[in-house]
Amino acid sequence: MISQTSEYALRAVVCLALSPEAPKTTADIAKVTKVPEYYLSKVMLALAKNEIVISQRGLHGGYLLAHEPENLSLLDVVNAVDPIKKLESCPLKLETHGTNLCALHKRINESISSVEGVFRETTVKTILTEPAKSKALIESN
Repeated sequence: MISQTSEYALRAVVCLALSPEAPKTTADIAKVTKVPEYYLSKVMLALAKNEIVISQRGLHGGYLLAHEPENLSLLDVVNAVDPIKKLESCPLKLETHGTNLCALHKRINESISSVEGVFRETTVKTILTEPAKSKALIESN
């Protein structure tokens, strides 16, 4: 439902939220998130451009979250790099359908809306604090 770019952006934001005390370089984030560094650098630029993260230059530079984790939704992150797209017209380009989606494509749109809703309601803080058998980006024993 979401692109690989969105997945990588979510991993990067969670990584920054896990240790907000100091900026993290792209190399630091890539190591924790297991995202290829060259790809991650493009993702981080998009996140900075859309004010999800702050980029600091210099010797002690890197990236920091631009928002508190409780004020940053997963949808904000996804929309910053690769917004979720809904179907606006028949993907088969059937002239008789036009913008009137068939039952199949209406269901697909409903599922996309459900994902959007969950991402809108879920903050980065939720990801960090929600009880689970394993923690995001942390190897379990």
